[in-house]
Amino acid sequence: MSAEDDDRAESPRERVERLYAGPGPAARRFRYALIAFDLATIAYFLVWTMTPPTGALRVVEVVIAVVLGLDLAARLWIAHKPWRHLVQPVTLADIAVLVGLIAPALIDNLAFLRVLRAMRLLRSYHVLHDLRGRFTWFAVHEEVVFSAVNLAVFVFVVTAVVFVVQVEANAGIETYLDALYFTVATLTTTGFGDITLIGESGRLLSVVIMVVGVALFLRLLQTLFRPSKVRVTCPSCGLERHEPDAVHCKHCGRVLHIETEGE
Repeated sequence: MSAEDDDRAESPRERVERLYAGPGPAARRFRYALIAFDLATIAYFLVWTMTPPTGALRVVEVVIAVVLGLDLAARLWIAHKPWRHLVQPVTLADIAVLVGLIAPALIDNLAFLRVLRAMRLLRSYHVLHDLRGRFTWFAVHEEVVFSAVNLAVFVFVVTAVVFVVQVEANAGIETYLDALYFTVATLTTTGFGDITLIGESGRLLSVVIMVVGVALFLRLLQTLFRPSKVRVTCPSCGLERHEPDAVHCKHCGRVLHIETEGE
């Protein structure tokens, strides 16, 4: 059977599944387009908080809603267990985004669901496999890039929580940029004090950010500037990732020669 016959025998569902999870240049370009759309969507929501609503923005929201709806429907269609896929956090976040775009009046009453829009960035993680195999630089610096993405997602989500909790009650937080400024100042323990969270929920959120958030933030920064693993290929078994101070390969036990900076 020829390649052309194989293409004709492939069902529409299999073609869609190949775009989302299969090899080949077309599938990679499709997944890169998805990550670009995710980043563009997040950028829109950042601008949305600082721009008065207009007809043009409403058109953008309709386009985003259509693309999100098609993407969600396609992922549910190719899922082997659609109901299990439907209850995953990222899928629920997509549904929340759609509700916010289609019924803004409803989402205004449930403003906390806006936080879930930030979780769309998490969907970008599945392209790491593509990038690792295609770009040598990414394969070498994968852990640093992954830590940077984790840090960005963490800051974005914390900022979104601050924004939706305080935007209508706090005169100091009118835009997402105000919430980002407060969040970074708190996480870095700078604490300028020109913006503070008000109300019992605001004080409680401040405590959570200071106690839990700062520890996680510093940990993410540490993994970003000092990765916890180094890449040295074991001559015997081929294991690549090892602890920085490893003497033996943890898989086969062979002596390793990992270059270090010393004391």
